[in-house]
Formats: sequence, C-alpha cells, structure tokens
Amino acid sequence: MKNVLFIVSFLLTTVVVAQKVFPPINNYKIFDYKAASQNWGMTIDGQGGVYIANNKGLLYFNGEEWILNKLPNSTIIRSVKVVGDKIYTGSYEEFGYWKKNEFGYLDYTSLTYLITNYTFTNEEFWQILPYKDAILFRSFSTVYSYQNNRIKVLDVDFIVTDLEIYDQQILASGGGGKIFKLENDAFIPYLNLTSFNKTIISMLAIPEGLLVGTKLDGCFLYSNGELVEWNPNLNEVLKKYQLNDMISYPDGKIAFGTIKKGVYLLDTYKNTFINLDRETGLQNNTVLSMVHDDNQLWLGLDNGIDKIRTNAPITYYTDFSGAVGTVYDMAYFENILYLGSNTGVYYFDNDQLNFVDGTQGHVWDLITIDGELLAGHNTGTFKINKNSLAQVSTVSGGYQIVKVPENNSIYLQGTYVGISKFKKNLDNKWDVEAIEGINFPVKQLCFESSNILWVAHPYKGFFRIILNNTFDKVLETQTFNTDAIPNNYNVKVYNIKNQIVFYADGIWYRYNTITNTIELFNEFKEFQSEELIYNDGETFWFINNDENKEIVFTDLRTRSFTIAESTLQKRLIPDAENVIRVNDSIFTLTLNDGFARININKLNEQLNKYIIPAPQLNYFKDDQRRHSLNDTLFKIKNKASERIIFQVSAPNLDKSRYYYTLKGNTKETSYYTDNGTISFQNLFYGTYQVEVATVGMDGKHSLPIKFYFDIAAPWYLSLASRILYVLTFIGVIFLVRTYNRRKLKRKQKKFEEKINREQEEHLAKLEKDKLAKEIKLKQKELTSTTLNIAKKNEVILELKNMMVMNKDKFTSATRYGSFIKKLDKSVNNAEDWKRFEVNFKELHEDFFERLLKEFPKLTPKDLKMCAYLKMNLSSKEIAPLMGISIRGVEIHRYRLRKKLAITTSEYLSNFLITF
Repeated sequence: MKNVLFIVSFLLTTVVVAQKVFPPINNYKIFDYKAASQNWGMTIDGQGGVYIANNKGLLYFNGEEWILNKLPNSTIIRSVKVVGDKIYTGSYEEFGYWKKNEFGYLDYTSLTYLITNYTFTNEEFWQILPYKDAILFRSFSTVYSYQNNRIKVLDVDFIVTDLEIYDQQILASGGGGKIFKLENDAFIPYLNLTSFNKTIISMLAIPEGLLVGTKLDGCFLYSNGELVEWNPNLNEVLKKYQLNDMISYPDGKIAFGTIKKGVYLLDTYKNTFINLDRETGLQNNTVLSMVHDDNQLWLGLDNGIDKIRTNAPITYYTDFSGAVGTVYDMAYFENILYLGSNTGVYYFDNDQLNFVDGTQGHVWDLITIDGELLAGHNTGTFKINKNSLAQVSTVSGGYQIVKVPENNSIYLQGTYVGISKFKKNLDNKWDVEAIEGINFPVKQLCFESSNILWVAHPYKGFFRIILNNTFDKVLETQTFNTDAIPNNYNVKVYNIKNQIVFYADGIWYRYNTITNTIELFNEFKEFQSEELIYNDGETFWFINNDENKEIVFTDLRTRSFTIAESTLQKRLIPDAENVIRVNDSIFTLTLNDGFARININKLNEQLNKYIIPAPQLNYFKDDQRRHSLNDTLFKIKNKASERIIFQVSAPNLDKSRYYYTLKGNTKETSYYTDNGTISFQNLFYGTYQVEVATVGMDGKHSLPIKFYFDIAAPWYLSLASRILYVLTFIGVIFLVRTYNRRKLKRKQKKFEEKINREQEEHLAKLEKDKLAKEIKLKQKELTSTTLNIAKKNEVILELKNMMVMNKDKFTSATRYGSFIKKLDKSVNNAEDWKRFEVNFKELHEDFFERLLKEFPKLTPKDLKMCAYLKMNLSSKEIAPLMGISIRGVEIHRYRLRKKLAITTSEYLSNFLITF
C-alpha cells in the first residue's frame, strides 16, 4: 500500500558533512506581518499559534494571518509568555495578560493596578517566567511576583539580567558575574563568582547542569559545585559574535542566538554545531528572541521573523551568491563532492566552494568510471580533479555515459551529434570515436542487450539500434510509427528490470520483444503523469508533472511515500530533475540554486509518527457582525447573509491545505483550498453544517471540525410574516366572501330595485297609458262635447238666421223676440261653458292661471278663444261656440295675437297648444 508523507515541519540534521547543508528556513518580512522590525520575545500556545513581542504591540500568527494587537498606551512590548489560556506581556512600566474572548479577539487586562505602595522607576519588563502557581515579571531593577490576584515586589539590590529555573529553584543573574536564588521573597547569593566578573546574559538548565551564557566570553557550565568553560569550539564563535539568548529543544539540541552572526544550533550528543545567518538564509544576523515547538524554531530578529524547521530529513545547500547557477548533476569522488552546473564544475574543500578552472560552460553529466571523474560538458568531455583538468573528448554536449553490458572496458556517450565510444588504451588513456550511422542528438540511451541500444531523440522520439560487435557502427536502426506513441516530443527511455520502458506525454509504454511492438506498460499505471527521474533497480523516484512537483519514492514492493515539501518544490529544475544516490539512506537532488540532501530512513520514520492536526476555528462573521465562538449555532440575519466568512488554521503546519464540505438548504458541496479564510456568498436561508479537515499532500484528512449556522428567512418568509400571510389569507378570504356577499346583496338589491323600478315603470306606464287613454278619452269627450255644442249652436244659429229671415211670418213680435232670446240664450248657454271649462281644466289644469299670470289683460272671452285654439279648433268650429261669425272669430284671433304679442310668422294655435 502506498503511503504518502506531507512534510510540514523539519528539524535540523546535525551530521557534520563536508559541505554546508541547512534545514529549510521560512522568512516573514515586515510587509508580511505588517508591524515593526524588532521582535523582542516569542512564545507558542497549545495549538501552535505564535505570539511575538514587537515594537508596535503583540503580534499573533495563527498559521493563516498575522494580527497586531496594541496596548492601550501603544508602547513597545518587550516580553511575552503563554501560560494556560492567557498570554502575559511586559512593556514600559506596564505588564498584564491577554485572553481570547468569545469572538476570537485578544482582550488585554493590566495587572499593575494591583501594585501598592510602590512607584515604577522607568522600568521595562524583559522577561516573564512561570514558576509553580506564580508568574514572575523581570525588569533590570526589580522582579514582581503575580499570584492569587496579588502582586509582590521582590527585594532586588542588583541589576537582573536573567531568570532561570534550576534544581527547582528560581535563579537570577546579576552584574559582576553573580547568581542569586529566590528564597522567602528575597534574592540571596547562590554562587560565589567574585573572580568570574563576566556579564551574564542568559542562563539555561540542561541535563549536564546550569549553562551560563556571557555577553563576550562564551558559555560556562555549572555542575557539581564547579563552573568551567564549556565547549571551547563553540565558545570561540560565541565570544566573537556576542551571545544574546539560548534555548534548548528535544534530542539534546541547543540554539544560541547571537547579535552578529545569526543562530548556532548545537547537537550536544554529537558535539557538533552549524551556523545559520544572513549568508545561509536568515533575514538578519541579530537574533533578539527564540522559541521552539513541534520541530519548529522561531527566531525574532532585529529585522523580521524567521522559522527554521529542525530535525529535518531534508537539508539544503544554497548558493546565495548566484555563481553556481542551476545544478544538473553531482558526484562524489575521493570523498569530495563535485557539482556540475550551467556555469561549470565546482567542488567543496573544507566547507568552501571552489571552481574547477577551465570548466566554464554548461555541464550535463558527472560520472565516476574506472577510478576517474568525467564531466560531460557543452564543449566536450573532461577528466576532472580539483587541481587538474584534461579534455578526453572534443565532441560537444556530453549528455550521458552508459557502460556496455557484459563489457568492462567500453562506454557509450550520447552527445549533441550522435553517440561516442569510450575505451581505455594501453596507456590507460581514453580513446574516443564517433559511432558510424548516428548523426542526431542523443540525450538518453539504455541497452536492451549488449549489442542492442535504445536512444531517445529530444524531438523525434526513440530508435532501436543494433550495433556491430566492436560497437563502432550501426548495423540497423528500427523506427516505430506514430501509432505506437502519438507524441514523440521529449520521450524518455529506460531499462527497468530488463524491460525497455518509455514515458511520453504522461503515459507509460513498454517494448514487447515477442511482437516487436510498443504497448501500454500496465505495471506503471499507478504512476501515470509521473516521470521517472531515478532508478537503480532497487529504488525508484517519480515526479509528477503538475505545479506541485510532488516526488514519489518507492521500491515497487512495500515501501512507498510522497515527498511534498514546499521549499523543495519551488527549487526543482523543470524537466531536468536529477537524483544521486550517496548510500542506502542518503540521496541528493539537484536544484536551481544548489542541491537538497534527503535522508530516506529518517523521512520514513517521521512518516510513521506523523499525525495531521485538525484545524481550529479562528472566527466566524457575516456582513454585520462577528459571531461568538461559544455558540453551537451561528444565527445570521437574512440581510447579513450576502457574504459569510470564517477562518480555520493549523498553525503547526508549514503550508496548510484544507478540505471542507457544506451541507444544508442547497446541494452538498465539497472543495479543497490552500487558503484557510473561506467565504460563502448568497446562500439560501436555512440551517447549514460545515466540516473542515486539514489535508496532507497525499490526500489524507485529519479529523474534521464541525460547526453549524442558520440563515434566517427573509422578512417576507419569517414566521411572523407567515402568520401574517395566513391571517391575511384568511382575512382576504373573509373580505372576498364579505365582498361577494355584499356584492351579491347589492346585485340582489339592484335586481330587486330594477324589478321594482321596472314594475313601477310598468305600473307607471300602465298608469300613464291609462291616464293617456283617459286624457285621450276626455279629449275626445271634450272635443266631442265641444263639437256637439258647436253643432248645436250652429243649428240654433241657422235656425235664428232663418227666423230672422222669416221675421215677417211671425204673427207676434213679442213671441218672435222671446223666441230669438231663447235661441241666443241657447247659443250662449253658461252651463255649456261651465261643463266645457270643467272638462278642459281636467286636461289642462293650470292653463288659464298661467295664461292670466303672463297676460293679465285677457278677457273671459279671450280665455275662451285661447281654450278653443289650444284644442286646435278651427275658426269655423269656434264661431258657433262663441256665437259669432267666422269673420268675428278671425277678428278676435287677430286681436288676441296682439295681446299675446305673437308675431305674424308664428301660428297662434301652435303657441297656445305648447303653452
């Protein structure tokens, strides 16, 4: 089963070697952490978070971001120490502690208010030391003890330069090389060092005793009542570069921080040390503070912060000068390490890098054969010794030299223009000749058998070549069509356990000797898209082609793991990675600015012990506020849910990677991310669950952390709104029903009114018709009566006229007169007029009143004429009614017209009819 290692922290390897190799160093510059340059103190909490006493305040690094916390008075913080869940700090005339609140912020609590009956004297607190239940704060002039929410001012009459716990006692170093111990809240002499008279800068309890570090005289060891100079070799450099601080860390290691030369890392078990300074990767040579935790040594510098991964199975040589350039090959020859680069050949002599004169130019290959070191160079092949250089071949571009199987004296070399044959002559010198029949560049070659050679062309694929028995002529060249391997660019060819294997465009192939064809190499299916950069038949090194550049080490049987170290990945040479085996456990890799040394056994051991840490939640916030981390469910208002941000971190890891899953009122989503600050945008309302795990580069996950948040429904979908909607719906139904009822009632009422109106109209019409009929009938009756009267009167008048005409025939004048009077009385019968008037008024009720009101000069005779005219009676019909002649009627009408002021263009009858 394939195991994979994600290297997150390294400790220094302390084997003394003949060249400077160092553990990986991470630099955090001022613009990274955005605070002041000087860092006076450092401490680490239980989760791996780093706290740093900085000129601008308390710096906190949670593994994802730097956070600066300032004191209320914004003074410089000189010391810091984590004790439990509190971070104690000391500054100018001020000390106290910080504690994370429920929102993930650091809150500060001052302790100086507890000091009574004492006044500060321009004190700065340079050290904080927990001892049992107490916390000691040290300035140069005083020591304060904080315990049970009380502060004691301890009696000090000397300049205090350091505090240390040794033999279960608190020791204090003072001026003149004196050391005191704390007893009954006072410092009393501990060592009589009157003759010592050196400035003690630091003390450190180690298994051998008490290590006393001085400012300019190195270190001394107090043990068994004696104080003696300690480690003379190390002391020489400490005296020269001024010791400032020292700390111990696991496996007998001690770090010495200096003012002028960075840090010295000592292995007390092997009595060896190395120096890390600006020339080897630090940002600054002045180390102000140090702290070590979980294979990480943090340095607070005078300008910046650095992190060294200690106990490292991978160490590095880095050419900071840039003279070496890119290293393409390496070789050990006569216990000297040689480097072949694009600028020439270099070697190490007493830790110093030297250049082999005359080797200027690109070096492709370094190999030791027949007791000699040969270099395949851009201008030919050279025999190399640190003090000598001899050209063996003038053929340009020596890519690779391979020994001919079953022949101990012949070697073949791929070059820019073909293949060269190398063979020693009787004078023990190399005879070199070109193999006839090959005139193209050969970057890689391997043997199928003693006479069959496979070569790779940089651009045109690969060829199977059969050589003659003297290896100086090509007998046959076999090519394969593009169906075998579609892409012939940069094909690699290998002999792996007597099989010819090809790597092209991320796919592995092999040569089938039986069918003479190229087919897929299923045994390497697991390593698709991973190029083989080293194999010796026992161990195999693969590298993937993506941007991560992970390296897989395997023996193809039981042991297999991945090396995914960020510093290494950044420095590998694309398409030119090279591995050199030093021994069974040590391998070196060429880099673009040096090389890396890998201890495989140590790497495998760390793999078996390594446990990926679970991430921690640093904060959770929405658009409006930051939520309390104590909440089991983060409740978010809908209007604040447009963007939800949370941050997780794994401070112990060098480069964290995470896998998170979001479950809830949406489709479940899962993502990998290299950034611990994760955000969600425009989520639907509802309850969600988030799971976040730290991920190793092998894809293995830590135990996840889980948390929940709930996005409230929008106001229009809230519970109150829903209740309102229900009530509104019920109300709408009620209103609609009420409205419909009222509408129905209105319609019913309108219908009833319409029916009633229609009935009334019908009745009115009937009544009207009835009245009209009655009026018509009365009009007929009136007309008939009037006409009857007129006829009667007409008859009477005719009779009268006849009598008048026959007057002489009457015998008695009296009788005649009486008879005439009766006829006239019959014509002007008042009863006839009264009847007519009654009937007329029934039809034209107020006709006479209106007429008299408007025309008051009308006479009764005029009114009669008007009545007859209104009835539309003709003059002929009116004459008998009035007992006058037609001519008399016309005259009367004429006069009446004048009284009524009617023009000649208007009919009198029409006027009266419409009046």
